[in-house]
Amino acid sequence: MHLLLIGIPIYAFWAGSARKTGHEESWAMKAAVLRQGHVVVDEFADPRPSFGQVLVDVKACGICGSDLHFVKHGEEMLRLAGEMRGLPEFGDARTDLGRDVFMGHEFAAEVVEAGPDTESPPAGTLVTSLPVMVTMSGVETLVYSNDFPCGYSQRMLLSAPLLQVVPNGLDAKRAALTEPMAVGLHAVNRSHIAQGEGALVLGCGPIGIAVIAALKLRGIEPIVAADFSTVRRELALTVGAHESVDPAEEPSWDAWQRTGGGRQLVVFEAVGVPGMINEILRAAPLNSRVVVVGVCMGSDSVVPFWAISKEIDIRFVLGYNPQEFNDSLLAIAEGRIDVGPIISGEVPVDGVPGAFAELAEPDRHCKILVVP
Repeated sequence: MHLLLIGIPIYAFWAGSARKTGHEESWAMKAAVLRQGHVVVDEFADPRPSFGQVLVDVKACGICGSDLHFVKHGEEMLRLAGEMRGLPEFGDARTDLGRDVFMGHEFAAEVVEAGPDTESPPAGTLVTSLPVMVTMSGVETLVYSNDFPCGYSQRMLLSAPLLQVVPNGLDAKRAALTEPMAVGLHAVNRSHIAQGEGALVLGCGPIGIAVIAALKLRGIEPIVAADFSTVRRELALTVGAHESVDPAEEPSWDAWQRTGGGRQLVVFEAVGVPGMINEILRAAPLNSRVVVVGVCMGSDSVVPFWAISKEIDIRFVLGYNPQEFNDSLLAIAEGRIDVGPIISGEVPVDGVPGAFAELAEPDRHCKILVVP
């Protein structure tokens, strides 16, 4: 089972089945859902675990930038996913925007009860998990689901074999950031950056920050971060950047030359807007490696001559694998990655719609947690 697409989940569009949950008789749980293009809060049936499943109380869930994208660009994302070829076959079922869509895949939760004949950690144990469900009919994601409540809910179901017990007494709010930090770790692993090389991170939103934290964990220096937001530049320094620059005042490439000297450069593009990749090809030094982790929702164009002339390598990355998820959790629990400064706000389930609106302002927040 290949899970590399969980971080910004393209495969999730193919995972929703049309079956009913079968528990409509009990209405006791609040959840935020995407309904007709708007995030709303409503009451839903309290989920009940079947074989292989565990019912959990959600204790914290981060609001992911990919969810913001999906609310705004859901139809386009589904269309683009439908046009892709070369993916493993997951069936014909896709997320249905005509039905309620559950979201929230950066979570930590407390075990309530296990389904029949299912082994799980004891009730009260704090856990996290890859955001997927293993069901009798196949694998379904807990990302954009028509059928399974996700992390913007008071309670949800998880697959018992995928549970990860949160170690070292780590609190739920920090444990919930295992998933986004794993995305940064995967990007750094895929870059093959090594000691003696330096990094330039363009964009210091949650993913850029995760990349910087992973670079620091790897012992890379210097790390130069670039963002127009003062708040994000300061956060970049807090999590491990050696230099942060406002591109409106100093070009990112000048800052790199001033700081990185003649070191081999790896550029992480974490902005995801048209024109970014081409600007990197134009301005990056000879033999640079470029890792594209920002998701551009529009068409883009590049001048291949620049990349060819400088023999620039470009790699696109997405998500993480299960080992990187585990490594991320352990690094946070052992204090090797401090995610505390990343958390900029908390809301209850009722506050999710307002939090989505606030996250549109980059100077106000990095990561808002939903704390049911």
